[in-house]
Amino acid sequence: MSKKLHLVSLGCTKNLVDSEVMLGRLKEYEITDDNTEADVIIVNTCGFIDAAKEESINTVLELHNQRKEESILVMSGCLSERYKEELQQDMPEIDIFTGVGDYEKIDELIASKQSTFSPEVYLATETSGRVITGSNYHAYIKIAEGCNQACSFCAIPSFKGKLHSRSLSSIEKEVTMLAAQGYYDFSFISQDSSSYGRDMGLKDGLIDLINAVESIEGVRSARILYLYPSTTTFALIDAIADSKIFQTYYDMPIQHIDDAVLKIMKRGFGEQKTIELLEYMKSKPNAFLRTSVIAGHPGETQESFEKLCTFMENFGFDRFNTFHYSNEETTTAYAMQQIPQEIIDERAEILGEIAEASTLRSLEKMVSKTIELVIDGESDEHEYLLSARPLQWAVDIDGEVLINDTSDLPVEYGKVYEAKVTELVGSQLLATLISEEVGSRK
Repeated sequence: MSKKLHLVSLGCTKNLVDSEVMLGRLKEYEITDDNTEADVIIVNTCGFIDAAKEESINTVLELHNQRKEESILVMSGCLSERYKEELQQDMPEIDIFTGVGDYEKIDELIASKQSTFSPEVYLATETSGRVITGSNYHAYIKIAEGCNQACSFCAIPSFKGKLHSRSLSSIEKEVTMLAAQGYYDFSFISQDSSSYGRDMGLKDGLIDLINAVESIEGVRSARILYLYPSTTTFALIDAIADSKIFQTYYDMPIQHIDDAVLKIMKRGFGEQKTIELLEYMKSKPNAFLRTSVIAGHPGETQESFEKLCTFMENFGFDRFNTFHYSNEETTTAYAMQQIPQEIIDERAEILGEIAEASTLRSLEKMVSKTIELVIDGESDEHEYLLSARPLQWAVDIDGEVLINDTSDLPVEYGKVYEAKVTELVGSQLLATLISEEVGSRK
C-alpha cells in the first residue's frame, strides 16, 4: 500500500513553486486531500505579515490535532526560516522543521526524520523536477529569489537575502520543457521581477527574458508579476506592450502615492515618477493595471491617506489590493511611532470599498467586448455555468468570467475560446462562446 501525502501551500504564488518542487521529490507518495489519512503532512508556510503568520501557525496546529498516529508533520518555508529558533523551542508538535533552502532535499529529511536549515535560499531551476499543480495549461516560473530593495515595512530580505537571479538559459530550458508538455500560459514571478538579472550584470534582464520567451515554440501567453517602480523602465513597459506573447499586463505595487509617506517607506520613487510610469502603462492599448497599497504605515497622516484615496478613486486601476500595515521585526518601520490599529482597520476598509468600485468599473468596460479566454471547469456558482479566465488576467487573483451559453461548441477544459462578454450581473461577468481559438496570439 502506497504512503499518502497531504501538502498545504500557504501565502503567495512563489511558495507554490517550492511546494511543487517538494511534490516532485515525493512522487512515490499518493496525494490526498484528507489530512487524517496522510502518512506525511507538509505545511509550506508564509512569514510575510502577521495575518500570514497567524494562518500558518493555526493551520499547523489544526493539522496536528487531526493527524493519525505515527504520521510525520513537516513545517517548511518562510515562517519556519524566519523564526527557526523560537518555533523549534515552542512547537514540539512538529516532527521536522526546514526553511527556504532545502525543498529539493525534502525526501531525505523525511526519510531521516531530521530538521535542517541550509544557509542558501533555494531557487528552482529546469532540473528541479517539480510537479505542476492546479492547471493543465498554466505554470508559474520563478525567475529570482531575494530582493535588493530596503522598503521600511518589508522583512523579506532578512530571511530571503539579496537578489539572486536564475540564468536566462535555465528559464528558457524550463519554459521549453513545459511547453513541450502542453503548457502554453506562463506567469513569471519573483520578489522584484523588474530587477531580474541586475545581480548578473544584465541591464535590461526582463526585456532579454521577454525576447527569449517570444521565440519558444508552444508558448501562447505570458505575464509578469510584481514589478517595482524604481526598477521599471519605459523601455520595459514598451517591451511588454509590443510583445506578441506577453499580455499587456502591468502588476506594479505602489504601496502609496503621497511623497512624504513614500519617502518614509524607502520606496525609491516619489509621487511624480510613479505616476509617470502608471500613466505610460495606462496609455498602452488594452492595458490591464494591477497594484497594491498599504493602509496605516507609520507617518501616514489623515491628509496623506485622503490623498491616496483620491488617487485610487480617480486613476482607474483594473484591480488593487489593500494591506493593513503589519509591524514586522527586523524592519526599519518597526521602531517608528505606530498608528493605532483601529485607524489602520478603518483606512483599510475605506480603501477596500474603493477597490471594489474600481474593479466594477473595469468589469463594466468589458461588456460587449470579444475576448480570448480559457475554460477552467464547472463554476461553483451553478452546475450549468462554466468558469473561465480571460487570458490577459492572472490566475486565481483577477477573478473569473462565467459562460452561460456555449453556442453548442464542444467544451474542453484548458482550451482557449473566443467569447463575447454579454452582461455584468452584480460583480460577475457573463459571456457567450463564439468559436474555438487555434494558435492565435495577442
